[in-house]
Amino acid sequence: MQDIAVIEDPAAAEASLDPIRTRILRELVQPASATQLAVRIGLPRQKVNYHLKALERHGLVELVEERRKGNVTERVLQATAASYLISPSALAAVSPDPVRFADRFSAFWLLALAGRMVQEVGKLIAGAAAARQKLATFAIDGDITFRTAADRAAFAEELGIEVTRLVDKYHDGGGPPRGRRHRLVVALHPALKEASAVKATKQSIEGKEQDK
Repeated sequence: MQDIAVIEDPAAAEASLDPIRTRILRELVQPASATQLAVRIGLPRQKVNYHLKALERHGLVELVEERRKGNVTERVLQATAASYLISPSALAAVSPDPVRFADRFSAFWLLALAGRMVQEVGKLIAGAAAARQKLATFAIDGDITFRTAADRAAFAEELGIEVTRLVDKYHDGGGPPRGRRHRLVVALHPALKEASAVKATKQSIEGKEQDK
């Protein structure tokens, strides 16, 4: 089982988005039969079997064992991954093109870049798995709080200068490339507000309105 699988086929994406099938995929992180699943999710076994066949047809679940019980053979299945992402290639006709939004201050460009990353890294993972090789990647994720918008702008400017310096230092740009080409994406965006903070703010506003 993979940790994360990227779904590229439109039909597989459609199959995975059905609420019942999503629940089945979540339950099948651990192997189970249709009978066991039916008990867990409260549906008839025949209906569970119908959804399992659709998921198996699209490569989202796979057979791990067959158990013989009297005259019946029980099939035990498992999801092919613990989590799934749908690649923009599943919506190829309407997927965002980074070239169209090429502006480093555009949130739409950030989304287009993120979508391209999901698509490309998904294909790289699949290729590395098929070749039984490790995929060399690197990522940084962190939080930073800016006191002012000016501080944020200054940080972004310095970050851009430093990244450009490192690219100039290590990029093999002289003549035919001798190494493996890599993609570099650096992103900065506001963090989402925590649900509790939003709820507290809403309650505070409601309380003030009631005091008026």
